[in-house]
Amino acid sequence: MGDSETPDHVGHRARLRSRLLEDADGLADYELVEYLLALAIPRRDTKPLAKALLREFGSLAQLVSADPESLRRVDGLGDTGIAALKIVQASSLRLLKGEFRDKPLLSSWDALLDWLRADMGPIDVERVRILYLNSRNMLIRDELASEGSIDQSAIYVREVIRRALELGASAIIIVHNHPSGSPEPSRQDIAVTREIAEAGTRLGIVLHDHIIVAGSDYRSFRALGLI
Repeated sequence: MGDSETPDHVGHRARLRSRLLEDADGLADYELVEYLLALAIPRRDTKPLAKALLREFGSLAQLVSADPESLRRVDGLGDTGIAALKIVQASSLRLLKGEFRDKPLLSSWDALLDWLRADMGPIDVERVRILYLNSRNMLIRDELASEGSIDQSAIYVREVIRRALELGASAIIIVHNHPSGSPEPSRQDIAVTREIAEAGTRLGIVLHDHIIVAGSDYRSFRALGLI
């Protein structure tokens, strides 16, 4: 096939690749998505699909964090493209988690917050996670405690403490997201947090903090003086 017969998007893709290798920061979000999808769907012009995805999900972070079922509803995106997007999310979170994986969490606080905001900030369903720590304050387990509707998610005090004892944890950190966009703790958040703190104290388990994530923002109960 001669150059005159080469589809326009092939030459465009080569130029995009050159720009990526020379100055990735100079690429727009849609161009990053476009090239990523081009690797997964090599015989298509992926620019229109990339732009449609960003319009649908609002941002690059929300796009790669979207669940596969939501992504499948976008016309033209199949499992291969979805897998490419999820590889980006998994790789990003693993890199962020690597910053504190083998270190005491309390001395790697900024890295922990970066990971939590990337992981939980874009999620549109409220989730509660418990980070279980050993006596050196290193992470031994990260578990989903509950998943609720957008405005309701239950934390069961007895289950949290029971699990900490099973794992031999010396301390815990509660993390949950507020999809509403406001990181301010509710009365229920405060009440349950204090119940967990009191129950843990009786059994030698320290509640270091409760972190609420909302988009790129967050609140720390410890910093607010709530525990």
